[in-house]
Amino acid sequence: MIHSLFLVSHSGDIFLEKHWKSVISRSVCDYFLEAKEKAGDPENVSPVLRTPHHYIISIYRDKLFFVSVTLTEVPPLFVIEFLHRVADTFQDYFGECSESVIKDNTVTVYELLEEMLDNGFPLATESNVLKEMIRPPNILRSVVNTLTGTTVFAEIQGVIEACVKLTGMPDLTLSFMNPRLLDDVSFHPCVRFKRWESERVLSFIPPDGNFRLMSYHVSSQNLVAIPVYVKQNISFLETGSCGRLDITIGPKQTMGKMVESLMVTIPMPKSVLSVNLTATQGTYTFDVTTKVLLWDIGKLNPQKLPNLKGSLSTQTGAPKPEENPSLNIDLKIQQLAISGLKVSRLDMYGEKYKPFKGVKYVTKAGKFQVRT
Repeated sequence: MIHSLFLVSHSGDIFLEKHWKSVISRSVCDYFLEAKEKAGDPENVSPVLRTPHHYIISIYRDKLFFVSVTLTEVPPLFVIEFLHRVADTFQDYFGECSESVIKDNTVTVYELLEEMLDNGFPLATESNVLKEMIRPPNILRSVVNTLTGTTVFAEIQGVIEACVKLTGMPDLTLSFMNPRLLDDVSFHPCVRFKRWESERVLSFIPPDGNFRLMSYHVSSQNLVAIPVYVKQNISFLETGSCGRLDITIGPKQTMGKMVESLMVTIPMPKSVLSVNLTATQGTYTFDVTTKVLLWDIGKLNPQKLPNLKGSLSTQTGAPKPEENPSLNIDLKIQQLAISGLKVSRLDMYGEKYKPFKGVKYVTKAGKFQVRT
């Protein structure tokens, strides 16, 4: 039914798009924007527009246009009701339905849209059902964000690694749910760049075996979801020979996936001689030579958050360290692309046999540092 959804600001900027069946170029919105200009008042824009190849059905809510695109004629009231349900869900989840709030919660927005439509048809549209699958931002998480400070810098370096074992000369087309997330894209030589430029679709005749199909960069700060939060308190006394350490780690934006291989590395000040700590989960070691504290947590249990707490012994008479140590976090999350990028479909042309197709997502921490 619904092929694509575009969110358009009051001024006419397309700031988010979601595709279900196939990627429809945002140029289709030119028909809508033209109608918007002619109408003058946003409230007067016709909710149903017919173009040579598409039908455009839209609503105007909270100074935003929700613009849906279909390829066939559908009951417009049915689509309009669904669009209002989408806006109501955003309002319920985020407290308001505005451009800035939607941009700040892009990953959750894409998750909601993915659950609300299945192959273009409404699936889960009740708020209570959605909340069982996708945890909304709540007051507790807001407090946690306040306690754990702000993000100084965040970016995502992503790659798509392909493993192809096909006979003949298959011509493949790979499309994404949300290709506009990607910046700084580089491709394997087999990819037809012009097709990507015009349609945001990867079209290629693959080589055999393993190869890197594409690498990409997501630098927009509000699109980078930090998967875990860290509450920490490391302090040293002005006088004396001791200090205190208290660290707790919890899941933040993991979309219900398990955080694995979680490890915290803390380069301690040279004046620290030994540590006396208790870990509620995992094990810790302290190298007295390198002064590195290593806490190997493993899998993160969201029901019982891991905590490392205890005392630090320092050299007698040594001055208080000028600054507290930073925490370096390593982690892995299976079946999750923290960028929000998702494969929509992979089609093969030129050969008659039916291939096996599979997609695996993995998120790994690069340089994840928490300053204390």
